[in-house]
Amino acid sequence: MNHVSIGAIPALAVLGPTASGKSALGLWMAEQGFPIEIISLDSALVFRDMNIGTAKPTPQELALVPHHLIDIITPSDTFSAAEFVVQCHALIADIRARGKVPVILGGTMMYYKTLVSGMDDLPAANAEIRQAIEQQALEQGWPAIHARLAEVDPVTAQRLKPNDSQRLQRALEVFQITGQPLSSFHQRDQQADLQIPTLAIEPSDRSVLHKRIESRFLNMLEQGLVEEVIELRHNYVLDDSMPSMRCVGYRQVWEHLHGHCTRQEMIDRGVAATRQLAKRQITWLRSTSNKEVVDPLQSNWLQSVKPWIQNQIEALLP
Repeated sequence: MNHVSIGAIPALAVLGPTASGKSALGLWMAEQGFPIEIISLDSALVFRDMNIGTAKPTPQELALVPHHLIDIITPSDTFSAAEFVVQCHALIADIRARGKVPVILGGTMMYYKTLVSGMDDLPAANAEIRQAIEQQALEQGWPAIHARLAEVDPVTAQRLKPNDSQRLQRALEVFQITGQPLSSFHQRDQQADLQIPTLAIEPSDRSVLHKRIESRFLNMLEQGLVEEVIELRHNYVLDDSMPSMRCVGYRQVWEHLHGHCTRQEMIDRGVAATRQLAKRQITWLRSTSNKEVVDPLQSNWLQSVKPWIQNQIEALLP
């Protein structure tokens, strides 16, 4: 067998936008007899009892191939990119010890970026500083905070919108704690990226993906997505600032249940938000180097990528 090179993660990654066929590819790999276990790269699948709106694999699918990092926390908990990396490394070691190949599969690109690029040494949140920034924003408005950030960290200010309160607050907070602009942290260790063989699922026709997204969201509503959110509110103490309820789909249903939009507006917003998510995922994927690209809209896409997968898995087998 080939030896994994220094600086390489001994696993395979399968990345793609929402509704592109990632889960189907993972199951197909298992059906082909590849000795794999799947590590979910999905910030929504970590939540228990959130099954419909996350398109969670069915019990039958989960039985076909071991899946990890699914159903590990309650919807009132949080799970950071840093926690993902720690658990992912531990799982990779466990899976390889079983003589299998870990396949990191999903669409949460921040988790992937943190896995290969490492965590910037950013300071923890400071409640007093945050409160002071919020108070200033109340008095002067977020555009004034944006202007202030532009004086101390023009690079970050340029990429943030004047109304992006959450990120503006964090950027200014980091500067006030450390005396360093947030942008300086992101420039560190760019040469230290770990390598991981990566398969990128990139649909060639955005309009087809958009239709898939719409039909999938409508299907989720038919399956009982609204009822699922009602049950979640009943079983857990939740609010709309929690990561679980900010997930695409859940956020729009939450707004509808609280009377902020009609059912049709909820559908329109849910579809639009999912399309925006897919657009961000595709943009990120296209900027990623060292990847094998497959188009899920080609009729024989699974067979076409089989030789590449086979080569990678053979190289990664212990």
